[in-house]
Amino acid sequence: MPLLLLSVAQFLLALDYSIVYVALPGLAADLGLDLAAAQWVVSAYAVPFAGFLLVGGRLADRVGAGRLFVAAAAGFGVASVAGGLASSGGVLLGARFAQGVAAALLQPAILGLLGTMFPARSRALSVWGAVGASGLAAGVVLGGVLTRASWRWTFLVNVPVTVLCAVGGLLWLRSRAVRGAGVPLTGSLLGTGAALGAVLGLTLGGTAGWTAPATLGTLLAAAGFAAGFVAHERRAATPLVEPALRHIRSLRVGVAATALYMASVGSEFYVVTLLLQSERGYPPLRAGLAFLPLAALVAVGSAVTGRAVRRFGSPAVLSAGFTLAALGLGWLALAAGAPYATGLLPGLLLSGFAHGMIYTAMFVLGGRDVPPAHQSSAGAVLTTSQYLSGAVTIAALTLVLGGAGGFGALFAATAAAALAGAALAARATTRPSRPDPAPSPAAAAAGTGAPPAT
Repeated sequence: MPLLLLSVAQFLLALDYSIVYVALPGLAADLGLDLAAAQWVVSAYAVPFAGFLLVGGRLADRVGAGRLFVAAAAGFGVASVAGGLASSGGVLLGARFAQGVAAALLQPAILGLLGTMFPARSRALSVWGAVGASGLAAGVVLGGVLTRASWRWTFLVNVPVTVLCAVGGLLWLRSRAVRGAGVPLTGSLLGTGAALGAVLGLTLGGTAGWTAPATLGTLLAAAGFAAGFVAHERRAATPLVEPALRHIRSLRVGVAATALYMASVGSEFYVVTLLLQSERGYPPLRAGLAFLPLAALVAVGSAVTGRAVRRFGSPAVLSAGFTLAALGLGWLALAAGAPYATGLLPGLLLSGFAHGMIYTAMFVLGGRDVPPAHQSSAGAVLTTSQYLSGAVTIAALTLVLGGAGGFGALFAATAAAALAGAALAARATTRPSRPDPAPSPAAAAAGTGAPPAT
């Protein structure tokens, strides 16, 4: 029963990651949000998720993963109710921010419990990952079904699941706290402030103008937060990023790869949603079904990557994945105006398979040379980079689309990011004496379509 409960919680996070994309046009029209404001429905979730993920990992140690699981599930449910009942864009964005914070606490609690409650940890992870992977495909389809009634149901559908998780956590989940664990709250607040300022600055630059006082003030504030974050990390007794991780080359390459992943195939769901619904007028259900080939090929690409990594090494597989992604996204750039079956579908299939290769291989590479005692923290650093990049990328793509660029330009930009990822991975050197390990828990979590756990 505990494994089932943890798998359901992971299914919820995976579902909520993909369900909102199909609902974006409907909620934007209902609440009077323009394109620049609507992208914050994604960014308002991604930034706090990334910013507080490391805090969640430390809190799981300090108060106990079981207790944190119950509190985070309840918080996620309350935020979902607020989002489903939102009467304005501001309330909805506040609810999404709260969901992001709750997810940042829930995800490390889930993996912490998997690591302590089940002797056969790898088997538990495989079951949990398979259930979570189904959430990605279910999210895009269920989002289309629910949005036919109202976009509000894409939030309210979370409520019974969170109630089940909270009650089940009280009954079945137990964990031990580590009282000496420090919580890097200051670093998280500074880093989150810098990311929010950067995304808001890009948004204001596209709407109010780059020389507007609000734009300049926001960008200066973001720079101030970033400078404060760097200074804090150098002097703090409890830094956000552990000093032992800062000089591991494979981890630095992995961090860059996760950022480029979100700048390429990681943002594809958002761009395709806008193309199908805003440009072509697809109803929500049809748009959700159009995503199924992409979601299926993501799962296929992930399934074959483990064996490929063991044979060829993670840098080679990662470079091949990014190269295929560039080809698929380049195809979409050329076929943005073509019919779905003959134009978009081949690009979706190719980029979807590449997506599966990339998000497994980049976490294997990122954790390859990290000592066992720091694997959890390394996974959190990689995930933080992933979701901060996602928030900034979506803001930048929205800026391009709101200007002179069309969907062909958006896909071309993501293809360029994929080419940069291929070049980055090609430069990473393998160590023949140390073969790549099997995909880590972080990579397993990535396969769910939800943020990998700490």
